[in-house]
Amino acid sequence: MTVNDVAGLIEAHAPIRFQESYDNSGLSVGDPSMDVTGVLICFDVTEQVVDEAISLGANLIVSHHPVIFSGLKSITGKSAVERIVLKAIQHSIALYAAHTNLDSVYSGINDVLCQKLKLSSCRILSPLKGQLSKLITFVPTAHLGNVRAALFEAGAGHIGNYDSCSYASSGEGSFRANKGANPFVGTVGEMHFEQEVRLEVICPKAALPYAIQRLRESHPYEEPAFDIVSLENELERVGIGMIGSLEMPMSEDDFVQHVRSALGCEVVRSSKNRGKTIKTVAVCGGSGGSLASLAAAKRADAYVTGDLKYHTFLDYGERLLLVDAGHFETEHFAIDIFYDFITEKKANFAVYKTKLVENPVNYLYR
Repeated sequence: MTVNDVAGLIEAHAPIRFQESYDNSGLSVGDPSMDVTGVLICFDVTEQVVDEAISLGANLIVSHHPVIFSGLKSITGKSAVERIVLKAIQHSIALYAAHTNLDSVYSGINDVLCQKLKLSSCRILSPLKGQLSKLITFVPTAHLGNVRAALFEAGAGHIGNYDSCSYASSGEGSFRANKGANPFVGTVGEMHFEQEVRLEVICPKAALPYAIQRLRESHPYEEPAFDIVSLENELERVGIGMIGSLEMPMSEDDFVQHVRSALGCEVVRSSKNRGKTIKTVAVCGGSGGSLASLAAAKRADAYVTGDLKYHTFLDYGERLLLVDAGHFETEHFAIDIFYDFITEKKANFAVYKTKLVENPVNYLYR
């Protein structure tokens, strides 16, 4: 398998198109056509992790956090990032990351975070918008089944947890084939009326080119008519953060201890005890302070994330219990997610989990 093949295994679960606009997921160093001898999975790429890959004979490192996040104007080894990139290039090691796209999918970071906190009935906290279109076409009645099946096969027709969704309404179409045309029905130069079905399906914008290709291939007309309408509908199963419910309500103190135990946190920061009961919980792995207002608006009793600022506690601490469990603590299980994605297909090379899983933040106790 090549580097690109391994990337495909990951992106089948966490498509790159779902990353945030500021992110840099994907292949940042290396030849996508290079044959893979081994994969080393890590949370952050450090110089020590590259050395580990060299010792293992692994020429692809898959990480959660991208090594190159902002632009590099030179690669001279003056910074840690430059030294990592230089060493990777010198030893023909490719660097690949899946960051916010892994945060955004149902089988990603926040899903596992909800599982660890034993939350049920979970849904996306901030669903992704602007990713959907409606594809409308007009098909002779007898050919509806073929065209509809082709569009479903191309990835159209998904709504929430349902697939093969469409709407069809009958009507009469008209056309006149001009000189040089080769009409499926009707005669060149004469007006023709045909009983047709208006077929409508929801289609992700990223899947539109293939859906249109399949529409043309399966449609009997020489020039099938179709419309594409951009939608503002949310992708209900894609987006940042999740919100769910505890099986049994807890006091605020008990919930903070529950978070600390479930995530193995050395230190947990939280807002002041308000004497409230915790039942509905919002989560966002990593740095999720920007979603505190949305968690409050959706009436979460508590919000668990990392990297919360002082003013976030000040602004929202009276509306819900804020729990800062740490960036590393709420995301490091990305390593296990990657391992499952890659080994699920029985890859014909070695897949390793790094032994250098370290939190860069040190806690000092009095």
